[in-house]
Amino acid sequence: MATSPTRIPPHDIDMERALLGALMVSTETMYEVADVVSVNSFYAGKHRTIYDAILSLHAKSEPIDVVTVSGKLKEKKVLQDIGGSAYLSELTGTAASPGSARHYAHTIQTKFLLRSLQDAAAKIGELSFAEDREIESVLDEAQMAVFAVSNAPMLRNFSTIKEALSEAWERLEHLQKNEAALRGIPTGFAALDNLLAGFQKSDLIILAARPSYGKTSLALDIARNTATKHGTPVGIFSLEMSSQQLVDRMLAAEAGVNSWNLRTGRLSKDDEYERLQRGIASLSDAPIYIDDKPSSTVLSMRSVARRLKSEKSLGLVIIDYLQLITPTTTGSNISIVQQVTEISRMLKAMARELDVPVLALSQLSRDIEKRRGRPRLSDLRESGSIEQDADVVMFIHREDKMNDNTDRPGIAEILIEKHRNGPTGKIELRFDEEKTTFVPIEKSNFGDFTPEAVVTTADDEPF
Repeated sequence: MATSPTRIPPHDIDMERALLGALMVSTETMYEVADVVSVNSFYAGKHRTIYDAILSLHAKSEPIDVVTVSGKLKEKKVLQDIGGSAYLSELTGTAASPGSARHYAHTIQTKFLLRSLQDAAAKIGELSFAEDREIESVLDEAQMAVFAVSNAPMLRNFSTIKEALSEAWERLEHLQKNEAALRGIPTGFAALDNLLAGFQKSDLIILAARPSYGKTSLALDIARNTATKHGTPVGIFSLEMSSQQLVDRMLAAEAGVNSWNLRTGRLSKDDEYERLQRGIASLSDAPIYIDDKPSSTVLSMRSVARRLKSEKSLGLVIIDYLQLITPTTTGSNISIVQQVTEISRMLKAMARELDVPVLALSQLSRDIEKRRGRPRLSDLRESGSIEQDADVVMFIHREDKMNDNTDRPGIAEILIEKHRNGPTGKIELRFDEEKTTFVPIEKSNFGDFTPEAVVTTADDEPF
C-alpha cells in the first residue's frame, strides 16, 4: 500500500529571496513592507535571520545594503550560517522591483498565516489528548489558537498626524451637530451618557451595590435601552437568575406594567395588554442574547462572547454578578481574594480581547450597612484587584434603604467613584418598584431627559 507524500507547508522561497534582495537594493523599500511582514513571516530560517538584521539596521536609521547587512550578521556571528556575503549578493541579483515589493510582502504574509493555521490545527490536535485538564480550559485554548489567526491583521495601515487631526475634527463637528451622538455604547440614560460618553470599548465597568438595591434592574435597563433604541448586540451572562426571570423583568419595564402582576398573570386592564404586545414586539427585535448557566467560569463566558462577537457583532457584555463566577483556580491554599483577583483580571482581558465594554455587577461588603453612609471604593468585596482592574466603578446608593424616614423614597444616586479616562460624579434616578426599572426623575422618556449631573475631576474640583 503506497503512502501519501508529506505535505509541505505553504511558502515561496523565490519570493522571499526577491523581497530580501529588494530591501538591500533600495532603502525606501523598507517603508513599503515594514507594516506587512515580520521576522516570523519568512519560511526559511536563514531568511528570518537576514530580515532580523535588516530590521536592526532600519531601527537605527542606518543604510541597508549588502555591506551593512553582512556586517550586522557578522556582528551577531551568524554570517556563515546564512551562506556568507556571497548569498547576500546572490539575493540582490534576484531583487524584486520596488513596485512589486509590497505585493511580494503581502503574499509572504498570507502564506505565513496559512502556516499559522496549520500550527493551530496541530495544537488543537494535541489538546484533544489532554484528558487530565479541565475541558473548559482546553476549549478556551483551542478557540484562542484559531481566534489569534483569524484576527491577525494582514496589513497595518499607518496614518499621518494630519490625517488623524482631520478625522478628529470631523468627529468633533459630528458631535457638535448631533448632541445625541456618543463615542461609546449608549446606556439609554442621558445623564449617565453625558458623564461617561457612553460605555467605551475594551473598558471593564463595575456596577456595585448591596443586595436588593437594583443592580440587576439597572443592568437590564441599560441592556434593553441600548439594544432596542440603538441596535447594540448585548450578551448577558446571568449566574443568579434564569433567562425567563430576566425576560419578565425586561418585558415589565418595556411595557410599563406591574412586574408581579405580569409574573402571576393578573393583568386586567385592556391598555396593559396593548402595552404588553408592543413591549413583546420591541424586545423580539432586540439583539439580546442570554446565557443563564449558573456555574460559569470566565473561560466559558469568554468562549460564548467570542462566538457572539464573530456571529452577531457583539457590542456589550453584562455579567450578573462577579462573586458568583466560578474560579478556575481552587484549593485550600487559594484565598477568596486571590480568586477574585484572577477573575477581575480575566474580565479586563476579555474586554480588551473582544474590544467591547464589559459591565460586571458586584456585591458591596456589609461595612457600608454598619457605617450607614454612601459607598466608597474600599467597600467593594475583595476590593483591591477589582478597583485596580476596573476602568469605571459605579455604585447605587439609596437613602430609603438605610433610613425609613427619608423624604426621598425611591430616589437612587448613581455614583461614579472611579473613571480612569474622565470625570467622576453622580446622577439621580427614580426606581419604580412595581415595574422594577429605573427612570429619570423628571420624565419617563429616557431619550428626552437630560438631568444635571454632579461632575468632579479626580481632585474633586468642579469639572
